[in-house]
Amino acid sequence: MPEEKASSEIVHSRQALAAQVSSVALASIDSQTQERLLRMFADPYLLEKEDRAALVEQLREYVAQFPEVSELRVLLGMALCVNFEVQPAIQELKESVRLAPGSFVAQLKLGELWMRLRVCDQAEEHTRVASHLAQNLAQIELARKQAAAIRTMKRQGIERGGYKLPFSSLSISLRSLWNRWSSNAVETEN
Repeated sequence: MPEEKASSEIVHSRQALAAQVSSVALASIDSQTQERLLRMFADPYLLEKEDRAALVEQLREYVAQFPEVSELRVLLGMALCVNFEVQPAIQELKESVRLAPGSFVAQLKLGELWMRLRVCDQAEEHTRVASHLAQNLAQIELARKQAAAIRTMKRQGIERGGYKLPFSSLSISLRSLWNRWSSNAVETEN
């Protein structure tokens, strides 16, 4: 019993420390970066190319300064998406989920990115986790709408079905044709 209580207290104190570090990291964002973030949230199309690049660079500096803060990585991943840098955005959002698997925003945003890339199975999974992590009606509604959009995409056949080589279906068809042709050739020789 005393060991369980001690480990519970350690976990609680780690969570409290993580929340303090997160608050310090988010509070350290300068006003210019905050303004760019607000414009990005209001309408991503308002940011000029130079502003998007500057925002990404500034957020990278904050992530380098506070590498364990999941929320900063979510912001960086979102800025990378707005700047059309998909692979780095995937990496940042995955790292954010790894750092804080219980983060509603991290799970929801990674699910949204997978949805936009039409990788519906992964999008559905992260959105489902986010919906279980929702703590208020607004979060529940966001997760519900995203899940509904994913279901619609799957129903309409828009999903990509994961990563595949571009000509994999063609190579399978050619291979089966080749196998039929070679088996017919062997039969004719006999």
